[in-house]
Amino acid sequence: MTSPDLPSAPPSSSVSLEKTIYTLDQMERIAVPQIALAGRSNVGKSSLLNCLANRKNLAKTSSVPGKTRSLNYYLVHPEQYYLVDLPGYGYAKRSKSERNAWGNLMRRFLTSNKGLVGLVLVLDSRLPPQAPDKEMAGMALEQGLPLLPVLTKADKCSQRDIAAAKRAWMELLGPEAAPVFFSAKTRLGRETLWEQIRLLISSQDHPLPDSEAQ
Repeated sequence: MTSPDLPSAPPSSSVSLEKTIYTLDQMERIAVPQIALAGRSNVGKSSLLNCLANRKNLAKTSSVPGKTRSLNYYLVHPEQYYLVDLPGYGYAKRSKSERNAWGNLMRRFLTSNKGLVGLVLVLDSRLPPQAPDKEMAGMALEQGLPLLPVLTKADKCSQRDIAAAKRAWMELLGPEAAPVFFSAKTRLGRETLWEQIRLLISSQDHPLPDSEAQ
């Protein structure tokens, strides 16, 4: 999806962490349009957010998988919408009860969040489709939610690997779900991802609010 009429990507100063929430009761009071970022633990969501915002430490990175347990809301100015960083999934050392709680949280987030207009599924470009990624994609597609796969760490892949990964994900999700290949290290795919995010926002059924984010 491309459009020559889209304005340029927002400047780096336009992205800021506005809210950190731990319960869906808090989430349900947020009326501003949102795009969620989901992915396996340690897939590189924090590095992706920092690269998008052009800020080194906006989202805290960690070498400890599964550290993030909250929903972090990053406000994009001047358009007034949120990028929502969801807790990572697929961390094997979590207990069964923790994994079940995560699954329930994500299902409620996807089904009860009226402001949600799309899901960016952050994936490791070096790996074939994994079961937890398929599960998350399935939950989004069940809700009719627009899905944008973003394959990180693309600088570590050969062109052959990239072609194989693209083919695998398009076979799984359909030809309309062409992935964006991304590298926080080289900034590959940064402008393309911003453009795709803005297309998701512009295609929503309701207009962006004129007032400040709630």
